[in-house]
Amino acid sequence: MNKILLKIRKRILRAIDKHQLTKYQANYFYQKSLKKHLLSLPTLPPYHSNLLRIINKEGVAITTLDKLGITSSSDIFTSAQSLMFKISQNTSYDPNQFVIHATPQQIIEYQEIFLWGLDQDLLNLIENFLGLPVAYQGIYFRRDIANQLEIGSRLWHIDQEDRKVLKIIIYLNDVNEDNGPFQYIPKYLTSEIEQSLQYRTGYVRDNVMQGVTSSEVYKSCTGIAKTVIIADTSSIFHRGKPPINTDRFTIFYDYTSRRHKQAFHGTSILAYSDLHILSKNLSEKQKRCIFW
Repeated sequence: MNKILLKIRKRILRAIDKHQLTKYQANYFYQKSLKKHLLSLPTLPPYHSNLLRIINKEGVAITTLDKLGITSSSDIFTSAQSLMFKISQNTSYDPNQFVIHATPQQIIEYQEIFLWGLDQDLLNLIENFLGLPVAYQGIYFRRDIANQLEIGSRLWHIDQEDRKVLKIIIYLNDVNEDNGPFQYIPKYLTSEIEQSLQYRTGYVRDNVMQGVTSSEVYKSCTGIAKTVIIADTSSIFHRGKPPINTDRFTIFYDYTSRRHKQAFHGTSILAYSDLHILSKNLSEKQKRCIFW
């Protein structure tokens, strides 16, 4: 499908999605699905249960790779450091560019990074948050450039892909206030600000945000390498604060339910054939998270 037809298709789907009857029906079936799946939710260990409680209350929980207890974490951090070195060698970028992503070929080369996001213990935590079977939208391996540009995801926004969106962010280098921490506004304040701004979708500049709230309410997620941030990005205003001193290196893992509110929002950077190669040794349950 060419780009023009794809844009037309997306415009039509958005118009349908916003229609009152469509919204009513979608919400009815969503609530019905939640009730049906409630008894199928997997049991969580105490530490993951506590993380879930914090996410539901605050919108964000902060932990570390070690505390999270995923068995392959040491392997992926070693691989991530190798990939980080390769991406850091890239100096031929546009001065108006604020982020460099690992290529699909690099993700396939370091496939253990992609596969970490399909660890069954991790999927169990995410399924309990969503209340529904998990759709793994894939990953972004990012180098955020220290150029102080305020564009794209460095502006305040709320993710719209689904009713609930969970992102897991792993810091690959130490992140302080001056090199691009993930920032958010707590859940209880976000709803008030949404009303003040009459926010529906899109990006909000920081000077506009400070017109309706104080920057003192901003929460900066700082931490050393291996810090893990688990964020309900569909319920909080959030952004990546522009780095000042040094580049920030992160991995973003994206998840929604399989009852995708807007199915045209798929985020995977990998081709279908690549996903088949990566999934060859996965369980059927894990595969369904990719090919939903």
